[in-house]
Amino acid sequence: MQHANCVPSLAAGMKSLPSGSSSMADTQALWRFLNNPRVKPVDLSSPLLAMAREGIAQDCEGYALAVHDWSRLNFRTHDSKRDRVRMTHKLDVGYELQSTVLVSDRDGSPICAPVQNLRTAHGLLSSRDNGMLPMKPHLDELSDRLAWLEQQALGRPLVHVVDREADSIGHLRQWSESGRLWLVRVKAGGRVKWQDKTLKLSAVAAQLPLEQARPVQHEGGMAMQWIASTTVVLTRPAKPAALNARGKRVGVVKGVPLQARLVVSQVRDGAGNVLAEWYLLSNVPQTVSAATLALWYYWRWRIESYFKLLKQAGQQVEHWEQESGEAIFKRMLIASQACALAWRLMRADGESAECTRAFLTRLAGRQMKRARPVTASALLAGMYMLFAINETLEHYSPEEIAQFAREARGMGARQ
Repeated sequence: MQHANCVPSLAAGMKSLPSGSSSMADTQALWRFLNNPRVKPVDLSSPLLAMAREGIAQDCEGYALAVHDWSRLNFRTHDSKRDRVRMTHKLDVGYELQSTVLVSDRDGSPICAPVQNLRTAHGLLSSRDNGMLPMKPHLDELSDRLAWLEQQALGRPLVHVVDREADSIGHLRQWSESGRLWLVRVKAGGRVKWQDKTLKLSAVAAQLPLEQARPVQHEGGMAMQWIASTTVVLTRPAKPAALNARGKRVGVVKGVPLQARLVVSQVRDGAGNVLAEWYLLSNVPQTVSAATLALWYYWRWRIESYFKLLKQAGQQVEHWEQESGEAIFKRMLIASQACALAWRLMRADGESAECTRAFLTRLAGRQMKRARPVTASALLAGMYMLFAINETLEHYSPEEIAQFAREARGMGARQ
């Protein structure tokens, strides 16, 4: 309930009622809760792991997709947050959110965010550890996160989906040696061995026959996805970003040749013009088709939708007033549970679920498009409004609420 109180569009109605003292008390209670050192991130993440196991059992077939990404949270004007970190330039000040979102391999529906980190000036807060973790480069930390996820007995093999930041031969070798399955986007200029020649990936792709796969949405319109695939071998040495004991960058590290599947995905318009092109590498077995791998990567945008839910219509995270990264992070984990509930309702079948979706969307007061009558952000807003109504009913009788409504209408008529 109190998490909803700081969402402006939802809190206004509650705060206008005569229960302002109750709202203030609840806000203070939330503040104490989020700043209570006995409340640990691991405790708040336990329900998300339970949701992960249940969602994977219900919505995944052979695999579960673990999509990983990073997003900056800007708190430039929040001077009371003393542990903010400067990330790229003097106006880019706040925290960095490092998230993993589980996605169904069947239909691309998001399930939950079972593990997350928050980078602060003091170190790394994580839902997998109650202490402050040391800072590491993104992919080194991601290796630790992958290992933790694989230990959680989630019920299906995980395929780790990462954008071009994971185009690192050293990490791909490490993940393969550890038994991880991965699907990453790579640069077109990367060199591989193919048919006894060392070529750029773009040169390999130019020699592959593309096949029409499926219609897809692209920038608001419909387009066609085309797929080509082959097997390549990665032989280049790794170039670690790490520093040695003398503070100098570690030299190149040779490694064993790494065989991988290359999947080329093109999105074309009706005239055959290429609108987008991806080069994907994966060690997922050949039993999964190249077209399916391309579709799985296409679903990577679900994590972008999650960040949007947090930052915009759903949660307004960059307006939160808590004064420390730890308090922000604890609230983030609670917000993640709300997102997971909204996603679960989006996936639910049956008349009851349909009626609930329609009710919450109407409660949110959103003007929905006919083509998309329900969205996760609308369900989230509706849930918070429902929590607010439920809280109100605990403090006022229906007769008192009706009286408030009559008085409000009377004031409107006098104006």
